[in-house]
Amino acid sequence: MAAYATYWLRMVRCAVSGGAAYRRLQAVTLLLAVVGAAAYAQQIKQGFVVTNLSDQVAWGAFIANFTFLVGIAAAAVLLVVPTYVYHRDDTKKVVLLGEMVAISAIVMCLLFVTVDMGRPDRILHMMPVLGRMNFPSSILAWDVIVLTGYLLLNLHVPGYLLYQRYRGREASKWAYLPFVLLSIAWAISIHTVTAFLYSGLGGRPFWNSALMAPRFLVSAFASGPALLLLVFHVIDRYSHYEMPQSIFAFLSRVIGFTLPLTFFLMGCEIFKEFYTDSLHVASAQYLYFGIHGHGLLQPYIWGGMALLVGAMTVFVVPSWRANRKLMVPAAIACVLGIWVEKGMGLLVPGFVPSPLGDLVEYTPSLVEFLVCVGIWSFGILLLATLSRVALAIQSGELAED
Repeated sequence: MAAYATYWLRMVRCAVSGGAAYRRLQAVTLLLAVVGAAAYAQQIKQGFVVTNLSDQVAWGAFIANFTFLVGIAAAAVLLVVPTYVYHRDDTKKVVLLGEMVAISAIVMCLLFVTVDMGRPDRILHMMPVLGRMNFPSSILAWDVIVLTGYLLLNLHVPGYLLYQRYRGREASKWAYLPFVLLSIAWAISIHTVTAFLYSGLGGRPFWNSALMAPRFLVSAFASGPALLLLVFHVIDRYSHYEMPQSIFAFLSRVIGFTLPLTFFLMGCEIFKEFYTDSLHVASAQYLYFGIHGHGLLQPYIWGGMALLVGAMTVFVVPSWRANRKLMVPAAIACVLGIWVEKGMGLLVPGFVPSPLGDLVEYTPSLVEFLVCVGIWSFGILLLATLSRVALAIQSGELAED
């Protein structure tokens, strides 16, 4: 017990120490997280009146970020499979960092769900025994289970492996490999269930598509690797950890396949909407071209499409994606483009127009924006802290005496 307590104490000391760039990152993200918490306190005090949510548009920026981050968490499987199934040496050096990204993404998912519920105590209603989950009839109950389970799996596997590495011991495969294999299937399930939350709502025709789950997964396997590329680039540039350069080529090739497939599935949806020209085309018409002078989302979606086209152009050309000066901006464009397409571009049009024909537009309020910034800043702070400790253990800087 004393050795385990010492392990945690040394991890905390390691987490709060580091170079000047790491300390600046901690200070900025902590400050922004506090600003977000203050905005959330205002939301709790005054209610949803400080947001731009309404009876017609009940989900907004909070659920949009939640949907996007579920895909980021699921994308960690792209490093888990080649490491533990195909035993690639280069991915083995970064797989724990990928799982740290998954942990941070799931924590942010849960925070976004919490702020969307209005008051934090309402989260108790979604917990077994304490609340009524309406399991198994409720898809939301399934989502709570798969997200919580995936978080626990990603806490156990890297936690066990890092502790064994810290103590200089050989990790037992039976203690982590079954959980790794389970997490592979679980990663697919978290985004599939999230897609079912949308496609299962019969009163929202814009979401009633059998392609919803494949679209979610394919876009996640584009935005997730793009975000991992950015994380690995920062670590490669600002730390002394020897980042395998082949990992950049691997993730870039993955994006080079998944981005065109994302456009293909998106094109199938657009064809179905506009070629049939039924009454249900109103949501897609509003999203891409506007209706009766209402077109608040047009800059979002066309800007996001432009970012994705630019990113795809870079990642499908081998010589361009191998150029770090092009790869980094393309990865940023991919992340932002998928956020728009899967967030505001998917969520809001499902509510506009309403089943009664109301055209109520939505864009996040200042409070919503600050809360989102606060949660993202906390997630980045958590990721930086977890990565700092993981890299210190893997490099031997932090080890048992």
